[in-house]
Amino acid sequence: MKLSQDTPVSMPIKNMLGIIAGIIAGVIGYTELTGRLTSLETSRELFQADLLKKSEQLPTDQEQFMLVEDLYKTVEKLEKTQEQNMTNKVNIEFLNKQLEKALTDIEKLKDAVRKNGGAH
Repeated sequence: MKLSQDTPVSMPIKNMLGIIAGIIAGVIGYTELTGRLTSLETSRELFQADLLKKSEQLPTDQEQFMLVEDLYKTVEKLEKTQEQNMTNKVNIEFLNKQLEKALTDIEKLKDAVRKNGGAH
């Protein structure tokens, strides 16, 4: 049997379409597989980079960050308490002035009653 570029090959069109469909399916599968592998490798590299960054922090640094965060929370609580105390101070001063005025008025009333002869 001699084969050359002029040798005729006969094949049913159904078989030829099947071969073409198989090749297309193989190319699509390969493309999807390489895309998925690339995605997984990228994720792994990012994860390792994050781990390296975290491992560069010393435990004392992590403890200091936690302490600083706790201090911020404490300062916020103190600020709220201080604002409430300032409001209380204003109220106390106002009531103190009102009490002094009331005592002065009571003394004036006592003096007026004594002048009118109301004292027994």
